[in-house]
Order: sequence, then C-alpha cells, then structure tokens
Amino acid sequence: MPKQNLETQIHLPPDIPSSAGARELLSLLFNEFQWFAPSRYGDADLSEPVPSGKSMLDVLMAYYEEHGHLCVAARTDQDYLWLFPCESGPEPYHGSIIWVTSAAATKKAAWRAAHTRQVLDLMHLVQSPLALSTLEEDFKRKTQRLVPEGIGLKRIPTVRDYSEGLPGLVWRNFYGPPFVRMFGQRLEALPTGCHTPLGDDIVLVQPYELPTEAGTEAGMARERELISLLGPECFYDHEHHTLPSRRPILDALGQAIH
Repeated sequence: MPKQNLETQIHLPPDIPSSAGARELLSLLFNEFQWFAPSRYGDADLSEPVPSGKSMLDVLMAYYEEHGHLCVAARTDQDYLWLFPCESGPEPYHGSIIWVTSAAATKKAAWRAAHTRQVLDLMHLVQSPLALSTLEEDFKRKTQRLVPEGIGLKRIPTVRDYSEGLPGLVWRNFYGPPFVRMFGQRLEALPTGCHTPLGDDIVLVQPYELPTEAGTEAGMARERELISLLGPECFYDHEHHTLPSRRPILDALGQAIH
C-alpha cells in the first residue's frame, strides 16, 4: 500500500499575522511542538536550506516578511508546512496554516492526543474559526471536483472557503465559535465519542478513530449519519453539487495574531 499523508488545515481569519505573531507561531511549531526538523524553505520550489541553531527563525521570518507567505519542509517531502495568510481582496477567507505529515503517526494514541492539544492551542493563538484534519486524498475528494473544459477536465472548488460553508465531514473537525453557534444544540445529538468540547469555544467532531477510515464504506456511512444529525443544509451536497444553504455568521470573527 502506498504511503498516506495526513493534512491538517488551520484556517485563518481575514487578517495577516504580523512579523511578531508569525515568529511566535513558528517558534511554537518547530521549537515546542517539534512537528519536524526544518531543512528547506521558500516557495513551492523549497530551494533554500534552513540553517541550524538560533538563526533558523531569523531566516524564515526574513522570507515571510518579504513575501507574505512561507513554505518549510523536512529533508523529504513527507513533512512540510505552509503559512499562507489571506491577502486583501474580494475573497478574504483563504488564509490557512497547512501541515502535512505521515498518516502512520496517527496510529499512536499519544500522537492523536498531542495533535488535539496542539491544534487547539494554534486555533486560540491565531483565533481560527475552523480546523480540519484528514488524509490528503480525502481533502481532494471533498474540496475539489472535476468539470468539463474544452476537450478535457479542470478542477474547481466545492466551497471556496469557510464563508461558503463546509465541504463535508472529515476525520477531525475542530469547530470554532461561528460553527458552534451555527450547529447549536445539534452538536449534543451526536453519538457518544463523536463530540468533544475543547473548552468553552471549540468543539471537536470526529466520526471515526483513525483517518484511514475516510473513504471506506463504514467511514462514509458514519459521516452521512453525523451530517444528518448536524443538518445536511450546513454541508456541500456532493450528489447535486450545490453549496450549503446554511452558513456561519462571521461578523464577530476575531483577528489574527499581531
């Protein structure tokens, strides 16, 4: 079986983290959480080597300050991080922190517990309204679809960003205040073990124990069950290709770290 990657997306509010905020974020990820040992950085080509020692953050921050985004990777492409804040424009909710690592790590209960704590800490730090984590191929199934173009096909998004609602349920769904308000009491109707309050303002909804269950018959049946309880109108309809008719109210959404 080919190696499977886990992707965690922490969506940002419509604001750009300052240099101080971005430095605090990177220090947390690489020094405290130790997601991976940074080896290369830059844009998608990752052509620049990361120096070791105290100068690491200085070098990464210099690139972020010049370009407004940053990609960092380990020695292999299995582990990498995107810090991609949204820029000013007509679509203000595209910014995100994306971490990709091996899905094999999720087999360990200690790793899963640490993942929950770390995502929660990051959501509070950047005031994220939504974080999602699942297999890369599961994200592709739920966030993209193929449509005819000329003699071929092109990929288009199902929902462009969280202002248009949710693309579906994935392995881990961390719902911040706008989504907790949107679902309301329906969260309490979820089966035992699928609904975990993480403090006063964030709720974790997890249909199954491991991300490798995504895309299986049992996993998809569980997703449909939970979607029926939360409200199908809150999710993209993949059968009819229609956007969610119920969406979060984002008026009170916080700002990114400064």
